[in-house]
Amino acid sequence: MNRLAKLLLVAIPFCGLLSTILLAQEATPIRAHVNLVNISFVARDARGALVDTLKQEDVEVLEDSVPQKISVFAKSTDVPLTLGLIVDASGSQEHFSKKHEKDLEVFLKRVLGPKDRVFLLCFGNHLRVVSDLTQSGSEVIERLKEYEKHTEHFPEIGPKEDRDLGTAFYDSIYYSVREKLRNEAGRRALLVFSDGEDNSSSNDMMTTIEAAQAENVLVYTIRYTDPGKHGELTARNKYGIKVMDRIAKDTGGAHIDAKALDPKQYFQQIADELRTSYTLAYYPTNPMKDDIFRRIIVRPTPDGIKIRTKSGYFARTADDPK
Repeated sequence: MNRLAKLLLVAIPFCGLLSTILLAQEATPIRAHVNLVNISFVARDARGALVDTLKQEDVEVLEDSVPQKISVFAKSTDVPLTLGLIVDASGSQEHFSKKHEKDLEVFLKRVLGPKDRVFLLCFGNHLRVVSDLTQSGSEVIERLKEYEKHTEHFPEIGPKEDRDLGTAFYDSIYYSVREKLRNEAGRRALLVFSDGEDNSSSNDMMTTIEAAQAENVLVYTIRYTDPGKHGELTARNKYGIKVMDRIAKDTGGAHIDAKALDPKQYFQQIADELRTSYTLAYYPTNPMKDDIFRRIIVRPTPDGIKIRTKSGYFARTADDPK
């Protein structure tokens, strides 16, 4: 046997072994812990009009007062949107869906572009996905009408919970973020129609806010508060108002009193903001995952402009379940 033949006898089994190793490596997912911080924000001028002409050089980002280098900057029109609608279907709020179905349908037609998707979750003491991710606003409305007749036919999200009472407000937001929005690329936002009065969630306000901040989800809270006797706000009403205001403020969304505005007006406001917002990202100068809250400020360089964004985020590890 010549030298070349001997080399081939050795090389061929080795190549087979190498191929097996490479195939095994390809089959095993590689988890990369990227420390990129994403921020969505809205800008308005001194008159309150939305500003859609900002460029990367027009904003500065500070994390805990330390300037950060912007790595990504984009307008909303360049980035797909995943939108979640969360409707409180508990006893005190069930009138909403029937009253404003048409306004909601018009809103979805205005805000959804060809690359955008929306889902609908209704909740009382169960969290039910009434319409999964779709590009069709009309489909969402049809499924909502079905839900009003056959509530129990729709699948639940989140762990199975025994809930004695009827309003899992915090859980509806928390599990929408964790199970429906977390793995979606691009911009992410939630519209929550409720009074903010929770009585059966396993999560609280702070874990709910943190989940939304971590995934860069703007939360718009559209509040329907039914006052107590004689039209006066009860302690529970006041608590719900504070909750909805805090969640919207800390995530960069907006808190809207649905009884003070016509639905056409607030749906138009939200649609305009979602179409005229910005997204940026940076690698923080402090890369430590120390579970400490990092406060964020997005500061415009031109005069007379105000920016609204999330208040910050907790520096958790990628696998932290909190």
